[in-house]
Amino acid sequence: NLRHPVSISAEGPAVHPETTPEGLIVRYEFPALNGKPAIKLTWYDGNLIPREINGEKVPANGVMFVGKDGQMFADYGRYRLFPSSKFVGFKPPEKSIPDSIGHHAEWIKACKDGSPTTCNFDYSGALTETVLLGNVAYRSGQTLHWDAASLKVTNSDEAQKLISKEYRAGWEVA
Repeated sequence: NLRHPVSISAEGPAVHPETTPEGLIVRYEFPALNGKPAIKLTWYDGNLIPREINGEKVPANGVMFVGKDGQMFADYGRYRLFPSSKFVGFKPPEKSIPDSIGHHAEWIKACKDGSPTTCNFDYSGALTETVLLGNVAYRSGQTLHWDAASLKVTNSDEAQKLISKEYRAGWEVA
């Protein structure tokens, strides 16, 4: 339930104007929300994911979340906590999200009867916005300050140009 970051920075290889990088490290800051404290989240992507943490091998695919007490590596349906010695006896929270019937089947069912999907737009829209802001921070080479309500980068006109653009006559989004 993080919703929208207020600060985003990214690092990776030299920016190429036509391709995505082989990997990124993106740092997000999220504000306090609903009585929960502000948090900092570091997102490792692609070939910049560490291959080893404290002598323990890290899986080749997935995402790593870095916290002050350790790291969590997750992919589709699995996760690992690092360092494992620190999390001996860890009991995960009770399952709160129902199993998916598959994203294609969910989408078809939603079209037919209006039922919600596991990753509905209320959730996935904010997540997509967050991930894309990491790309904007990377391409601009700046730490961005984000105002989600107005969809604006408040500290960089150059970065804001990557958020939206003026369309030529006849090509507007309606």
